[in-house]
Amino acid sequence: MTISAMQLHPDDTVACLLRDHRAGAPAQLVSGATPVLTSDVALGHKIALVPIAKGEAVVKYGAVIGHATADIAPGDHVHLHNLRGKIG
Repeated sequence: MTISAMQLHPDDTVACLLRDHRAGAPAQLVSGATPVLTSDVALGHKIALVPIAKGEAVVKYGAVIGHATADIAPGDHVHLHNLRGKIG
């Protein structure tokens, strides 16, 4: 098993990729979870670990980093196209 993504905190709804991934490839986490990527995603970017509904909080480092601007499925890239950052 080669770990290719990291969940930084147990409460996180996203994981950070440790290498580039192609659509359809699984991201291997220490927990054994293997979300399948729905698009090509680059090293360092985030993917969803769980379904995140539009308006729900996105959690990284155990803290809310923003809210989904669209429904996000497990394995989806989480970035500016579907995440509004937390301000203030």
